[in-house]
Amino acid sequence: MSIKIYVPRDTTTLALGGEKVVSMILAQAESRGIDIELVRNGSRGLFWLEPMIEVQTGNGRVAYGPVEARDVAALFDAGLPEGKSTHRLALGDPEEIPYLKKQQRLTFARAGITDPVSIADYKLHDGFKGLENSLALSGQMIVDEVKASGLRGRGGAAFPTGIKWQTVHDCAADQKYIVCNADEGDSGTFADRLVMEADPLMLVEGMIIAGLAVGSTQGYIYLRSEYPVAHQIMKEAIANAYQAGYLGENIQGSGKKFDLEVRLGAAAYICGEETSLLESLEGKRGVVRFKPPLPAIKGLFGQPTVVNNVLSLAAVPFIMAHGSKAYADCGMGRSRGTLPFQLAGNIKQGGLVELAFGPTLRELLDDFAGGTETGLPMRAIQVGGPLGAYLPQSQWDTPLDYEAFAAIGAVLGHGGVVVFDESVDMTEQARFSMEFCVEESCGKCTPCRIGSTRGVEVIDKIRAGDKVEANLALLDDLCETMIDGSLCAMGSMTPIPVKSAFKYFPEDIALAHSRMSIQTEAK
Repeated sequence: MSIKIYVPRDTTTLALGGEKVVSMILAQAESRGIDIELVRNGSRGLFWLEPMIEVQTGNGRVAYGPVEARDVAALFDAGLPEGKSTHRLALGDPEEIPYLKKQQRLTFARAGITDPVSIADYKLHDGFKGLENSLALSGQMIVDEVKASGLRGRGGAAFPTGIKWQTVHDCAADQKYIVCNADEGDSGTFADRLVMEADPLMLVEGMIIAGLAVGSTQGYIYLRSEYPVAHQIMKEAIANAYQAGYLGENIQGSGKKFDLEVRLGAAAYICGEETSLLESLEGKRGVVRFKPPLPAIKGLFGQPTVVNNVLSLAAVPFIMAHGSKAYADCGMGRSRGTLPFQLAGNIKQGGLVELAFGPTLRELLDDFAGGTETGLPMRAIQVGGPLGAYLPQSQWDTPLDYEAFAAIGAVLGHGGVVVFDESVDMTEQARFSMEFCVEESCGKCTPCRIGSTRGVEVIDKIRAGDKVEANLALLDDLCETMIDGSLCAMGSMTPIPVKSAFKYFPEDIALAHSRMSIQTEAK
Protein backbone atom coordinates (compact mmCIF):
# COMPACT_ATOMS: atom_id res chain seq x y z
CA MET A 1 0.00 0.00 0.00
CA SER A 2 1.45 3.36 -1.07
CA ILE A 3 2.06 6.21 1.37
CA LYS A 4 0.19 9.40 0.53
CA ILE A 5 2.31 12.55 0.75
CA TYR A 6 0.90 16.01 0.10
CA VAL A 7 2.93 18.91 -1.28
CA PRO A 8 1.12 22.15 -2.27
CA ARG A 9 1.28 23.40 -5.85
CA ASP A 10 0.29 27.00 -5.09
CA THR A 11 2.30 30.09 -6.03
CA THR A 12 3.75 30.68 -2.56
CA THR A 13 5.03 27.12 -2.21
CA LEU A 14 6.52 27.16 -5.70
CA ALA A 15 8.24 30.48 -4.98
CA LEU A 16 9.81 28.93 -1.87
CA GLY A 17 11.27 25.93 -3.66
CA GLY A 18 8.33 23.54 -3.70
CA GLU A 19 9.34 21.80 -6.93
CA LYS A 20 12.82 21.03 -5.59
CA VAL A 21 11.21 19.54 -2.49
CA VAL A 22 8.99 17.37 -4.70
CA SER A 23 11.98 16.14 -6.71
CA MET A 24 13.85 15.23 -3.54
CA ILE A 25 10.86 13.39 -2.07
CA LEU A 26 10.51 11.30 -5.23
CA ALA A 27 14.24 10.62 -5.34
CA GLN A 28 14.40 9.60 -1.67
CA ALA A 29 11.35 7.35 -1.99
CA GLU A 30 12.81 5.62 -5.06
CA SER A 31 16.26 5.12 -3.53
CA ARG A 32 14.75 3.65 -0.38
CA GLY A 33 12.22 1.46 -2.21
CA ILE A 34 9.25 3.22 -0.63
CA ASP A 35 6.00 3.30 -2.62
CA ILE A 36 4.41 6.76 -2.36
CA GLU A 37 1.46 8.56 -3.88
CA LEU A 38 2.30 12.24 -4.28
CA VAL A 39 -0.73 14.57 -4.11
CA ARG A 40 -0.31 18.20 -5.16
CA ASN A 41 -2.78 19.86 -2.83
CA GLY A 42 -3.37 23.55 -2.20
CA SER A 43 -1.86 25.59 0.60
CA ARG A 44 -3.70 25.86 3.91
CA GLY A 45 -2.61 29.49 3.95
CA LEU A 46 0.05 29.21 6.66
CA PHE A 47 2.59 30.82 4.39
CA TRP A 48 5.41 31.15 6.92
CA LEU A 49 5.44 27.33 7.11
CA GLU A 50 5.59 26.73 3.37
CA PRO A 51 6.59 24.47 1.81
CA MET A 52 4.52 22.47 4.30
CA ILE A 53 4.28 18.80 3.43
CA GLU A 54 1.83 16.39 4.98
CA VAL A 55 1.82 12.60 5.32
CA GLN A 56 -1.37 10.55 5.63
CA THR A 57 -1.21 8.06 8.50
CA GLY A 58 -3.73 5.76 10.11
CA ASN A 59 -4.32 8.44 12.74
CA GLY A 60 -4.70 11.34 10.34
CA ARG A 61 -2.19 13.64 8.77
CA VAL A 62 1.18 14.76 10.11
CA ALA A 63 2.70 18.00 8.83
CA TYR A 64 6.29 19.17 8.43
CA GLY A 65 7.47 22.65 7.57
CA PRO A 66 8.93 24.84 6.35
CA VAL A 67 10.74 22.17 4.35
CA GLU A 68 13.69 22.86 2.05
CA ALA A 69 15.07 20.35 -0.44
CA ARG A 70 18.13 19.83 1.75
CA ASP A 71 15.88 18.71 4.64
CA VAL A 72 14.17 15.86 2.81
CA ALA A 73 16.77 13.12 3.32
CA ALA A 74 16.94 13.81 7.06
CA LEU A 75 13.14 13.81 7.26
CA PHE A 76 13.03 10.35 5.68
CA ASP A 77 15.74 9.21 8.11
CA ALA A 78 13.58 10.52 10.97
CA GLY A 79 10.56 8.49 9.85
CA LEU A 80 8.56 10.88 7.69
CA PRO A 81 6.94 8.03 5.69
CA GLU A 82 5.49 6.70 8.95
CA GLY A 83 4.45 10.16 10.12
CA LYS A 84 6.92 10.22 13.02
CA SER A 85 7.37 13.55 14.81
CA THR A 86 11.00 13.34 15.89
CA HIS A 87 12.42 15.82 13.35
CA ARG A 88 12.69 19.53 14.27
CA LEU A 89 10.36 20.42 11.34
CA ALA A 90 7.59 18.10 12.56
CA LEU A 91 4.39 20.04 13.27
CA GLY A 92 2.08 17.17 14.23
CA ASP A 93 -1.58 17.24 13.23
CA PRO A 94 -1.98 20.32 11.00
CA GLU A 95 -5.52 20.87 12.30
CA GLU A 96 -4.05 21.37 15.77
CA ILE A 97 -1.61 24.11 14.75
CA PRO A 98 -2.92 27.10 16.78
CA TYR A 99 -2.84 29.43 13.76
CA LEU A 100 -5.27 27.13 11.97
CA LYS A 101 -7.22 25.80 14.95
CA LYS A 102 -8.34 29.28 16.06
CA GLN A 103 -9.98 30.06 12.72
CA GLN A 104 -13.60 29.63 11.57
CA ARG A 105 -13.17 28.21 8.11
CA LEU A 106 -16.27 28.14 5.95
CA THR A 107 -14.98 29.26 2.56
CA PHE A 108 -11.53 27.75 3.07
CA ALA A 109 -12.65 24.52 4.75
CA ARG A 110 -11.13 22.37 1.98
CA ALA A 111 -7.98 24.45 1.34
CA GLY A 112 -4.91 22.28 1.73
CA ILE A 113 -6.98 19.14 2.30
CA THR A 114 -8.07 18.14 -1.22
CA ASP A 115 -6.49 17.76 -4.62
CA PRO A 116 -7.71 21.09 -6.07
CA VAL A 117 -8.71 19.76 -9.49
CA SER A 118 -10.15 16.38 -8.48
CA ILE A 119 -13.93 16.12 -8.86
CA ALA A 120 -13.99 12.97 -6.73
CA ASP A 121 -12.00 14.58 -3.92
CA TYR A 122 -14.17 17.71 -4.06
CA LYS A 123 -17.38 15.66 -3.79
CA LEU A 124 -15.90 13.60 -0.95
CA HIS A 125 -15.60 16.83 1.05
CA ASP A 126 -19.15 18.18 0.51
CA GLY A 127 -18.44 19.64 -2.92
CA PHE A 128 -21.41 20.27 -5.27
CA LYS A 129 -23.94 19.79 -2.45
CA GLY A 130 -24.92 23.42 -2.80
CA LEU A 131 -25.39 22.97 -6.53
CA GLU A 132 -27.44 19.81 -6.05
CA ASN A 133 -29.75 21.70 -3.70
CA SER A 134 -29.94 24.67 -6.07
CA LEU A 135 -30.96 22.52 -9.05
CA ALA A 136 -34.16 21.67 -7.16
CA LEU A 137 -35.02 25.35 -6.55
CA SER A 138 -36.30 28.20 -8.67
CA GLY A 139 -34.03 31.12 -9.42
CA GLN A 140 -35.96 33.35 -7.03
CA MET A 141 -35.63 30.81 -4.23
CA ILE A 142 -31.84 30.78 -4.67
CA VAL A 143 -31.74 34.58 -4.66
CA ASP A 144 -33.85 34.65 -1.50
CA GLU A 145 -31.46 32.24 0.24
CA VAL A 146 -28.45 34.38 -0.65
CA LYS A 147 -30.29 37.49 0.56
CA ALA A 148 -31.15 35.81 3.87
CA SER A 149 -27.50 34.83 4.40
CA GLY A 150 -26.46 38.48 4.58
CA LEU A 151 -23.60 37.86 2.13
CA ARG A 152 -22.04 41.09 0.92
CA GLY A 153 -19.50 41.82 -1.78
CA ARG A 154 -15.98 41.12 -0.60
CA GLY A 155 -14.55 44.14 -2.36
CA GLY A 156 -14.52 47.79 -1.36
CA ALA A 157 -18.24 48.59 -1.52
CA ALA A 158 -19.54 45.56 0.43
CA PHE A 159 -22.82 45.71 -1.49
CA PRO A 160 -25.36 42.98 -0.59
CA THR A 161 -24.87 40.12 -3.05
CA GLY A 162 -28.51 39.03 -3.01
CA ILE A 163 -29.72 42.53 -3.97
CA LYS A 164 -27.40 42.57 -6.97
CA TRP A 165 -28.60 39.12 -8.01
CA GLN A 166 -32.22 40.19 -7.59
CA THR A 167 -31.71 43.08 -10.00
CA VAL A 168 -30.26 40.80 -12.68
CA HIS A 169 -32.92 38.17 -12.02
CA ASP A 170 -35.68 40.71 -12.60
CA CYS A 171 -34.25 41.97 -15.90
CA ALA A 172 -35.77 40.49 -19.06
CA ALA A 173 -33.02 39.55 -21.53
CA ASP A 174 -32.17 36.76 -23.96
CA GLN A 175 -28.64 36.59 -22.53
CA LYS A 176 -27.30 37.38 -19.08
CA TYR A 177 -23.77 37.00 -17.77
CA ILE A 178 -21.97 36.01 -14.58
CA VAL A 179 -18.59 37.72 -14.31
CA CYS A 180 -16.13 36.87 -11.58
CA ASN A 181 -13.74 39.69 -10.69
CA ALA A 182 -10.52 37.79 -10.06
CA ASP A 183 -8.28 40.76 -10.83
CA GLU A 184 -6.87 40.76 -7.29
CA GLY A 185 -4.58 43.79 -7.27
CA ASP A 186 -4.68 45.17 -3.72
CA SER A 187 -1.36 45.18 -1.91
CA GLY A 188 -1.09 42.41 0.65
CA THR A 189 -4.02 40.40 -0.67
CA PHE A 190 -4.00 36.81 -1.87
CA ALA A 191 -7.31 35.24 -0.78
CA ASP A 192 -8.70 35.13 -4.33
CA ARG A 193 -5.54 33.45 -5.55
CA LEU A 194 -5.72 30.92 -2.73
CA VAL A 195 -9.32 30.05 -3.63
CA MET A 196 -8.35 29.44 -7.25
CA GLU A 197 -5.20 27.49 -6.39
CA ALA A 198 -6.49 25.51 -3.39
CA ASP A 199 -10.21 24.99 -4.12
CA PRO A 200 -11.06 26.17 -7.66
CA LEU A 201 -14.11 23.91 -8.01
CA MET A 202 -15.76 25.89 -5.21
CA LEU A 203 -15.58 28.99 -7.41
CA VAL A 204 -16.89 27.00 -10.37
CA GLU A 205 -19.80 25.75 -8.26
CA GLY A 206 -20.57 29.25 -6.97
CA MET A 207 -20.70 30.66 -10.49
CA ILE A 208 -23.00 27.88 -11.72
CA ILE A 209 -25.36 28.56 -8.81
CA ALA A 210 -25.29 32.29 -9.63
CA GLY A 211 -26.23 31.42 -13.22
CA LEU A 212 -29.16 29.29 -12.05
CA ALA A 213 -30.29 32.10 -9.74
CA VAL A 214 -30.49 34.86 -12.33
CA GLY A 215 -31.07 32.89 -15.54
CA SER A 216 -27.58 33.15 -17.01
CA THR A 217 -25.95 30.49 -19.13
CA GLN A 218 -22.49 32.05 -19.57
CA GLY A 219 -19.80 32.93 -17.07
CA TYR A 220 -16.37 34.52 -17.30
CA ILE A 221 -13.56 34.61 -14.77
CA TYR A 222 -11.56 37.79 -15.33
CA LEU A 223 -8.24 36.63 -13.91
CA ARG A 224 -5.26 38.74 -12.99
CA SER A 225 -2.62 38.09 -15.66
CA GLU A 226 0.11 37.94 -13.00
CA TYR A 227 -1.40 34.69 -11.65
CA PRO A 228 -0.14 32.01 -14.09
CA VAL A 229 -0.40 29.17 -11.55
CA ALA A 230 -4.00 30.06 -10.70
CA HIS A 231 -4.71 30.26 -14.43
CA GLN A 232 -3.41 26.74 -15.02
CA ILE A 233 -5.27 25.25 -12.05
CA MET A 234 -8.53 27.00 -12.97
CA LYS A 235 -8.30 25.67 -16.54
CA GLU A 236 -7.77 22.13 -15.24
CA ALA A 237 -10.67 22.42 -12.80
CA ILE A 238 -13.04 23.78 -15.45
CA ALA A 239 -12.05 21.04 -17.93
CA ASN A 240 -12.71 18.38 -15.27
CA ALA A 241 -16.07 19.97 -14.42
CA TYR A 242 -17.09 19.81 -18.08
CA GLN A 243 -16.00 16.18 -18.32
CA ALA A 244 -17.98 15.28 -15.18
CA GLY A 245 -21.13 17.00 -16.45
CA TYR A 246 -21.15 19.95 -14.06
CA LEU A 247 -20.67 22.44 -16.87
CA GLY A 248 -22.12 22.48 -20.37
CA GLU A 249 -25.47 21.81 -21.99
CA ASN A 250 -27.10 19.54 -19.43
CA ILE A 251 -25.83 19.98 -15.88
CA GLN A 252 -26.17 16.62 -14.14
CA GLY A 253 -29.14 15.72 -16.32
CA SER A 254 -31.14 18.73 -15.12
CA GLY A 255 -31.66 20.29 -18.53
CA LYS A 256 -29.93 23.44 -17.23
CA LYS A 257 -26.97 24.93 -19.08
CA PHE A 258 -23.92 26.91 -17.96
CA ASP A 259 -20.64 27.53 -19.74
CA LEU A 260 -17.56 29.00 -18.10
CA GLU A 261 -14.20 30.25 -19.29
CA VAL A 262 -11.20 32.17 -17.99
CA ARG A 263 -10.09 35.46 -19.56
CA LEU A 264 -6.79 37.03 -18.59
CA GLY A 265 -6.78 40.62 -17.35
CA ALA A 266 -4.97 43.62 -18.78
CA ALA A 267 -2.40 44.00 -15.96
CA ALA A 268 -4.03 47.22 -14.78
CA TYR A 269 -5.23 47.94 -11.24
CA ILE A 270 -8.15 49.97 -12.56
CA CYS A 271 -9.59 46.82 -14.16
CA GLY A 272 -10.51 45.69 -10.65
CA GLU A 273 -13.25 48.34 -10.87
CA GLU A 274 -16.27 46.50 -12.26
CA THR A 275 -17.11 48.74 -15.23
CA SER A 276 -13.48 49.04 -16.29
CA LEU A 277 -13.27 45.25 -16.03
CA LEU A 278 -16.26 44.90 -18.35
CA GLU A 279 -14.68 47.25 -20.90
CA SER A 280 -11.51 45.14 -20.82
CA LEU A 281 -13.48 41.90 -21.06
CA GLU A 282 -15.12 43.25 -24.20
CA GLY A 283 -11.68 43.78 -25.72
CA LYS A 284 -11.50 47.53 -25.13
CA ARG A 285 -9.16 49.72 -23.12
CA GLY A 286 -9.96 49.41 -19.42
CA VAL A 287 -11.57 52.74 -18.55
CA VAL A 288 -14.36 53.46 -16.10
CA ARG A 289 -17.93 53.73 -17.39
CA PHE A 290 -20.41 56.34 -16.25
CA LYS A 291 -23.14 54.99 -13.96
CA PRO A 292 -26.08 54.67 -14.43
CA PRO A 293 -26.78 52.34 -16.07
CA LEU A 294 -25.58 49.81 -13.53
CA PRO A 295 -23.84 46.65 -14.81
CA ALA A 296 -26.68 44.62 -13.28
CA ILE A 297 -28.98 46.22 -15.87
CA LYS A 298 -26.59 46.96 -18.73
CA GLY A 299 -23.27 45.25 -18.23
CA LEU A 300 -21.19 42.95 -20.41
CA PHE A 301 -22.04 43.50 -24.09
CA GLY A 302 -24.93 45.64 -22.89
CA GLN A 303 -26.67 42.74 -21.15
CA PRO A 304 -27.69 42.27 -17.46
CA THR A 305 -24.59 41.11 -15.65
CA VAL A 306 -23.69 39.87 -12.18
CA VAL A 307 -20.18 41.08 -11.30
CA ASN A 308 -18.98 39.53 -8.05
CA ASN A 309 -15.64 39.12 -6.34
CA VAL A 310 -14.08 35.64 -6.04
CA LEU A 311 -14.76 35.48 -2.29
CA SER A 312 -18.42 36.41 -2.73
CA LEU A 313 -19.04 33.65 -5.28
CA ALA A 314 -16.92 31.18 -3.30
CA ALA A 315 -19.16 31.67 -0.24
CA VAL A 316 -22.29 30.67 -2.15
CA PRO A 317 -21.76 26.86 -2.18
CA PHE A 318 -21.61 26.80 1.63
CA ILE A 319 -24.77 28.90 1.88
CA MET A 320 -26.69 26.66 -0.51
CA ALA A 321 -25.36 23.44 1.06
CA HIS A 322 -25.89 24.34 4.73
CA GLY A 323 -28.56 27.04 4.57
CA SER A 324 -28.54 30.79 4.89
CA LYS A 325 -28.93 30.66 8.67
CA ALA A 326 -25.72 28.67 9.14
CA TYR A 327 -23.86 31.43 7.32
CA ALA A 328 -25.73 34.37 8.88
CA ASP A 329 -25.17 33.00 12.38
CA CYS A 330 -21.52 34.02 12.00
CA GLY A 331 -20.51 37.66 12.22
CA MET A 332 -21.92 40.83 13.73
CA GLY A 333 -24.36 43.60 12.79
CA ARG A 334 -24.78 43.81 9.03
CA SER A 335 -21.47 41.97 8.46
CA ARG A 336 -22.50 38.33 8.31
CA GLY A 337 -20.47 35.22 7.68
CA THR A 338 -16.70 35.20 7.58
CA LEU A 339 -13.95 37.17 5.90
CA PRO A 340 -10.53 35.71 5.02
CA PHE A 341 -8.06 38.24 6.40
CA GLN A 342 -4.71 38.27 4.66
CA LEU A 343 -1.80 39.13 6.93
CA ALA A 344 1.23 40.63 5.25
CA GLY A 345 3.94 43.25 5.66
CA ASN A 346 6.42 43.32 8.52
CA ILE A 347 5.22 40.26 10.46
CA LYS A 348 6.61 36.85 11.32
CA GLN A 349 3.54 34.79 10.46
CA GLY A 350 2.10 35.93 7.16
CA GLY A 351 -0.86 34.01 5.82
CA LEU A 352 -4.61 33.68 5.52
CA VAL A 353 -6.88 33.84 8.57
CA GLU A 354 -10.61 33.19 8.05
CA LEU A 355 -12.70 34.52 10.92
CA ALA A 356 -16.29 35.54 11.53
CA PHE A 357 -16.68 39.32 11.55
CA GLY A 358 -16.37 40.83 15.02
CA PRO A 359 -12.92 40.45 16.61
CA THR A 360 -10.82 43.61 16.80
CA LEU A 361 -7.87 44.35 14.58
CA ARG A 362 -5.62 44.14 17.64
CA GLU A 363 -6.95 40.68 18.50
CA LEU A 364 -6.32 39.50 14.95
CA LEU A 365 -2.71 40.65 15.07
CA ASP A 366 -2.03 39.45 18.62
CA ASP A 367 -3.45 35.99 17.89
CA PHE A 368 -1.95 35.39 14.46
CA ALA A 369 0.79 37.79 13.30
CA GLY A 370 3.48 36.63 15.72
CA GLY A 371 4.98 40.11 16.05
CA THR A 372 7.08 42.00 13.52
CA GLU A 373 9.85 40.34 11.55
CA THR A 374 12.27 43.07 12.65
CA GLY A 375 11.33 42.82 16.33
CA LEU A 376 10.44 46.51 16.41
CA PRO A 377 7.00 47.58 17.69
CA MET A 378 4.14 47.85 15.22
CA ARG A 379 3.32 51.46 14.37
CA ALA A 380 0.80 51.59 11.52
CA ILE A 381 -1.51 49.10 9.85
CA GLN A 382 -3.11 49.53 6.43
CA VAL A 383 -6.32 47.57 5.97
CA GLY A 384 -8.23 47.25 2.71
CA GLY A 385 -5.48 47.60 0.11
CA PRO A 386 -3.61 50.66 -1.22
CA LEU A 387 -6.76 52.80 -0.96
CA GLY A 388 -7.30 51.93 2.72
CA ALA A 389 -6.44 54.12 5.71
CA TYR A 390 -3.25 53.84 7.73
CA LEU A 391 -4.49 53.06 11.21
CA PRO A 392 -2.59 54.21 14.33
CA GLN A 393 -2.51 52.14 17.51
CA SER A 394 -5.44 54.12 18.94
CA GLN A 395 -7.70 52.54 16.30
CA TRP A 396 -6.57 48.93 16.56
CA ASP A 397 -9.43 48.08 18.91
CA THR A 398 -11.93 48.68 16.10
CA PRO A 399 -14.04 45.55 15.41
CA LEU A 400 -13.46 43.89 12.06
CA ASP A 401 -16.82 44.96 10.67
CA TYR A 402 -17.71 47.03 7.59
CA GLU A 403 -19.72 49.65 9.49
CA ALA A 404 -17.24 49.91 12.37
CA PHE A 405 -14.41 50.62 9.94
CA ALA A 406 -16.51 53.13 7.99
CA ALA A 407 -17.21 54.97 11.25
CA ILE A 408 -13.50 55.75 11.68
CA GLY A 409 -12.98 56.71 8.04
CA ALA A 410 -11.38 53.40 7.11
CA VAL A 411 -12.30 50.48 4.84
CA LEU A 412 -12.23 46.75 5.45
CA GLY A 413 -12.38 46.00 1.73
CA HIS A 414 -10.98 42.68 0.63
CA GLY A 415 -9.47 41.96 4.04
CA GLY A 416 -5.83 42.72 3.27
CA VAL A 417 -3.82 43.71 6.36
CA VAL A 418 -0.32 45.19 5.91
CA VAL A 419 1.78 45.91 9.00
CA PHE A 420 4.50 48.57 9.36
CA ASP A 421 6.93 48.83 12.28
CA GLU A 422 8.15 52.03 13.92
CA SER A 423 10.87 52.60 11.32
CA VAL A 424 8.28 53.56 8.68
CA ASP A 425 8.13 57.12 7.31
CA MET A 426 4.42 57.80 6.98
CA THR A 427 4.93 60.83 4.73
CA GLU A 428 6.64 58.46 2.31
CA GLN A 429 3.64 56.12 2.54
CA ALA A 430 1.31 59.06 1.82
CA ARG A 431 3.40 59.91 -1.24
CA PHE A 432 3.27 56.29 -2.37
CA SER A 433 -0.53 56.36 -2.21
CA MET A 434 -0.74 59.39 -4.48
CA GLU A 435 1.94 58.02 -6.80
CA PHE A 436 0.05 54.74 -7.02
CA CYS A 437 -2.97 56.65 -8.30
CA VAL A 438 -0.78 58.45 -10.86
CA GLU A 439 0.37 55.08 -12.19
CA GLU A 440 -2.95 53.25 -12.09
CA SER A 441 -5.56 55.90 -12.97
CA CYS A 442 -7.40 55.17 -16.21
CA GLY A 443 -7.20 58.91 -16.92
CA LYS A 444 -10.86 59.37 -17.79
CA CYS A 445 -11.69 62.00 -15.14
CA THR A 446 -9.68 65.11 -14.29
CA PRO A 447 -9.80 64.95 -10.45
CA CYS A 448 -8.13 61.55 -10.45
CA ARG A 449 -5.75 62.04 -13.39
CA ILE A 450 -4.51 65.55 -12.53
CA GLY A 451 -5.30 65.55 -8.83
CA SER A 452 -2.99 62.64 -8.07
CA THR A 453 -0.14 64.20 -10.05
CA ARG A 454 -0.51 67.50 -8.21
CA GLY A 455 -0.84 65.52 -4.97
CA VAL A 456 2.61 63.97 -5.38
CA GLU A 457 4.08 67.43 -6.02
CA VAL A 458 2.43 68.94 -2.93
CA ILE A 459 3.52 66.05 -0.69
CA ASP A 460 7.09 66.46 -1.94
CA LYS A 461 6.97 70.11 -0.88
CA ILE A 462 5.63 69.17 2.56
CA ARG A 463 8.34 66.56 3.04
CA ALA A 464 10.96 69.11 2.01
CA GLY A 465 9.68 71.60 4.61
CA ASP A 466 8.46 74.08 2.00
CA LYS A 467 5.59 76.21 3.40
CA VAL A 468 4.32 73.19 5.31
CA GLU A 469 1.11 74.67 6.74
CA ALA A 470 0.03 76.23 3.43
CA ASN A 471 0.76 73.07 1.50
CA LEU A 472 -1.05 70.89 4.05
CA ALA A 473 -4.12 73.09 3.54
CA LEU A 474 -3.67 72.82 -0.23
CA LEU A 475 -3.34 69.03 0.02
CA ASP A 476 -6.53 68.86 2.07
CA ASP A 477 -8.42 70.88 -0.57
CA LEU A 478 -7.01 68.69 -3.32
CA CYS A 479 -8.10 65.53 -1.49
CA GLU A 480 -11.63 66.86 -1.05
CA THR A 481 -11.81 67.63 -4.78
CA MET A 482 -10.73 64.08 -5.61
CA ILE A 483 -13.24 62.61 -3.16
CA ASP A 484 -16.17 64.66 -4.48
CA GLY A 485 -15.32 64.80 -8.17
CA SER A 486 -13.79 61.49 -9.20
CA LEU A 487 -15.73 59.09 -11.39
CA CYS A 488 -14.84 55.95 -9.43
CA ALA A 489 -13.25 54.73 -6.23
CA MET A 490 -9.72 54.99 -7.62
CA GLY A 491 -9.78 58.78 -7.33
CA SER A 492 -12.30 59.14 -4.52
CA MET A 493 -10.51 56.71 -2.18
CA THR A 494 -6.86 57.61 -2.84
CA PRO A 495 -7.15 60.51 -0.34
CA ILE A 496 -8.10 58.07 2.46
CA PRO A 497 -4.55 56.77 3.10
CA VAL A 498 -3.05 60.19 2.37
CA LYS A 499 -5.24 62.05 4.87
CA SER A 500 -4.85 59.35 7.53
CA ALA A 501 -1.04 59.40 7.25
CA PHE A 502 -0.84 63.14 7.87
CA LYS A 503 -3.62 63.19 10.48
CA TYR A 504 -2.35 60.42 12.71
CA PHE A 505 1.40 60.66 12.14
CA PRO A 506 2.09 64.43 11.86
CA GLU A 507 5.45 64.10 13.61
CA ASP A 508 6.86 62.40 10.50
CA ILE A 509 6.75 65.68 8.55
CA ALA A 510 9.67 67.14 10.51
CA LEU A 511 11.52 63.81 10.42
CA ALA A 512 11.12 63.58 6.64
CA HIS A 513 12.42 67.13 6.23
CA SER A 514 15.41 66.31 8.45
CA ARG A 515 16.23 63.14 6.50
CA MET A 516 15.91 64.89 3.15
CA SER A 517 18.19 67.72 4.34
CA ILE A 518 20.84 65.22 5.43
CA GLN A 519 20.64 63.46 2.06
CA THR A 520 20.96 66.78 0.22
CA GLU A 521 24.02 67.75 2.27
CA ALA A 522 25.58 64.34 1.64
CA LYS A 523 25.32 64.87 -2.11
